[in-house]
Amino acid sequence: MTTQQPAIEPMLVADVASLIHSAKQRAAVAVNSELTLLYWHVGQRINQAILGGERADYGKQVVSNLAKQLTMQFGRGWSSQQLRHCMKFAEHFIDEQIVSALRRQLSWTHIKTLIYIDDPLKRDFYSQMAITERWSTRTLDERIGAMLFERTAISKKPEETVHAELSALREQGKVNESLLLKDPYLLDFLDLNDRYLEKDLENAILRDIEHFLLELGAGFTFIARQKRIQIDEDDFYIDLLFYNRKLKRLVAIDLKTEKFKHGHKSQMELYLRWLAKYEQEADELPPLGIILCSSKKQEQIELLELDKSGIHVAEYLTVLPPMDVLKAKLHHAAEAAKQRLAQDK
Repeated sequence: MTTQQPAIEPMLVADVASLIHSAKQRAAVAVNSELTLLYWHVGQRINQAILGGERADYGKQVVSNLAKQLTMQFGRGWSSQQLRHCMKFAEHFIDEQIVSALRRQLSWTHIKTLIYIDDPLKRDFYSQMAITERWSTRTLDERIGAMLFERTAISKKPEETVHAELSALREQGKVNESLLLKDPYLLDFLDLNDRYLEKDLENAILRDIEHFLLELGAGFTFIARQKRIQIDEDDFYIDLLFYNRKLKRLVAIDLKTEKFKHGHKSQMELYLRWLAKYEQEADELPPLGIILCSSKKQEQIELLELDKSGIHVAEYLTVLPPMDVLKAKLHHAAEAAKQRLAQDK
């Protein structure tokens, strides 16, 4: 006579499986953390040895011979290329405390991408944003390729301000509004034709909302399209409405297929005041407005003092321009920002 096996509750199986998965994940993170620290120590030691060499080819010989010896003892994973990664890591990240913080939050694959960014400020920017926004390595590669650093920071602000904002991001975990907002926004993924209406632009964004959210940046959540608001007997419609959990603000986006005009300001101010009155929660900051235009007139924007109204005006590009054109545009914006800073002193 066979004994009937007791039935196992599905919840028990799910709970135990969850415990196993969590333990495996923690183990993987711990292994990655220890390996990353090991790679830093290896790179540091090799760099010290090579400093004693007097010939230019001395370093190559040391790395090549060491790689062969390590491969014989430990197998694959210690190639000349891997040792050069380690050396670059130790060269760019000198402070062991910074390394200890990075290894707990980023994978070795993330770090291999970061160490080949030569500009220290740019490297610091991407490392902190990758940690804060929990980027995958693919997303990190995409953001670097799209020149996020140049468009988000240097194109609008001098380096001293960027340093201060990164310090606040690192120490307090807070994203500064001016660091989060971009100009221009690259919407080349929408695949729009040469001629399109505002409705076409809006529809294209909603079809590819995932990419649009990625382009907006950290913390954005989509709430509504064509948000209807009624004031007296008149109806108005906000093109796109988002919430940013990092800024703790509603964000209204107005899409324009034309150059910025001063009349856009009063329209957005009306939206923001209505949202503040009827939609803003007690623990939230006042709503923020973004006017996306095909182009803008900087002096008008400065005279209107839009930054004091909680309104950000930015261009959007539906076709990615040649790299030299984009760099020239960003260089011009950076120089203008530094000149404005000098005038304010």
